[in-house]
Amino acid sequence: MMWYGGFGAVGLLGPLAMVLFWAGVILLVVWALRTFSRGKGLPQEGPQEILKRRLAAGELTHEQYEQSRKAIEG
Repeated sequence: MMWYGGFGAVGLLGPLAMVLFWAGVILLVVWALRTFSRGKGLPQEGPQEILKRRLAAGELTHEQYEQSRKAIEG
C-alpha cells in the first residue's frame, strides 16, 4: 500500500496543488506589474499642448493664452 506519492488520487493532489500555487503566484506578479506600470511610458504633454488644451476647454482667454505662450517661448 502506497501512502505518499503513488499514482492514486491522493498522490496527485500534492503536485497539482503546487502547480496551482505557482500559477497563482505568477498571475499575481503579472497583474501587479500591469497595474502599477499603467500610464508609464506614455508621452507627457508639453507646455504648449497644455496651453492649447486649456484654451480649447475655455479655461483661458485668448489674451491669457497668447501671454502664456510668449512667456514659455521666452
